[in-house]
Amino acid sequence: MKTVTVAIVGFGTVGSGVARILLESGETVAARAGVRLKLKYVCDTELARDRGVKVPAELLTNDLDRVLADPEVTVVCELVGGTTTAYDVVERCLRAGKDVVTANKALLAERGEPLVKLARELGKAICFEAAVAGGLPLILAVRDGLVANRITGLTGILNGTSNYILTSMTKQGTSYKKALAEAQAKGYAEADPTLDVSGGDSAHKLTVLARLAFDVPARFEDVHCEGIQKIEAADVRYAAELNYTIKLLAIGRRGADGGVSLRVHPAFVPRSNPLAHVDGPFNAVMVRGDETGDTLYYGAGAGQRPTASAVVADLVDVALGRAEITFAARDIFSIAGKGTVQSIDDVPSRYYLRFDVVDQPGVLSRITGVLGAHHISIASVLQHEPVEATSVPLMIMTHLAVERDMRVALKEFAGLDVVHNRPVCIRVLDEERSR
Repeated sequence: MKTVTVAIVGFGTVGSGVARILLESGETVAARAGVRLKLKYVCDTELARDRGVKVPAELLTNDLDRVLADPEVTVVCELVGGTTTAYDVVERCLRAGKDVVTANKALLAERGEPLVKLARELGKAICFEAAVAGGLPLILAVRDGLVANRITGLTGILNGTSNYILTSMTKQGTSYKKALAEAQAKGYAEADPTLDVSGGDSAHKLTVLARLAFDVPARFEDVHCEGIQKIEAADVRYAAELNYTIKLLAIGRRGADGGVSLRVHPAFVPRSNPLAHVDGPFNAVMVRGDETGDTLYYGAGAGQRPTASAVVADLVDVALGRAEITFAARDIFSIAGKGTVQSIDDVPSRYYLRFDVVDQPGVLSRITGVLGAHHISIASVLQHEPVEATSVPLMIMTHLAVERDMRVALKEFAGLDVVHNRPVCIRVLDEERSR
């Protein structure tokens, strides 16, 4: 049986998970894959901390030069994270003649193109199944499994932290702040959860997916991004009353003109949609192809074991020689001129609006007048009894409207003396357009 020698650079959560699989389940992997993966180095600047896996001392090193100079090592796992040191590691590995496997979505989304170009010039491969949706074989499905399709849309829950928080708010009726604290206590959220709850992590993943699914030169900054920090318990309750669930979605759509819209934001998801029932730290992505119709991918999107599983799958791909063939043949990340990314201003959507209004006659007509003036049609209105003597909650669901028109209307609402505070505005995932 062929043996391929592997090095791991970055001995954190994922790195230790990969090391555990290779050391403890190496023979099982070899029997299933038809190739043996031999771990020769685990490289990190800090090696004393207990990672929960027993790695022989002779495999541990803090000398990257030693790893790169070893001709036996043919593939390196970059599991450092970030976009600076990781970039240097990947570049140096490629120049040293090593293929690279990475779980680094931020690196790919923000600085991936020059690295992919370099790899192709050097006849090497960069594999990144673990970078998007952890243990879900989503990259493989979009890149290869759906190759016969023109993908027209994808809609996904790509961040387990945010999904856990929103699930807690929905199921337990807790506030955002309390749900976040619970997620941190259970290890589902970092001490600094900004990248997750701001939508940035999902935007990184959508950038990578968009290049594969839509053949457009998507950049991280092209993705319209909003987080869940401003979601209030009241809106979670009203969503349930209207038969929706609030989720943080990553959405890509191919328009009739060939342009692609890319956005990450909270959305009202109809309870009839499978994504509405994806709870806790799980991920799910719905992909629509012109031949297959809808396909759904669901599972653990993060964590040591699912992500390490995806890294090892890529290692097998490299070891069998498939990765370099696919990488050389497919024009991944180097597709300038093949399409355009549409501005969020031009994207049509339905909207949920919540107003805190003065309890007096004529208020509704003034609000609907603003909407009508900007071509925004009302689908339904929900009004409860006053919470306070001078304040009434008013909820409006709209039909499809263009983002640009809604933004202008929201500015006008801010000037109405019958409206307290800025209205809450959350997009609604339209059932037809979601697939």
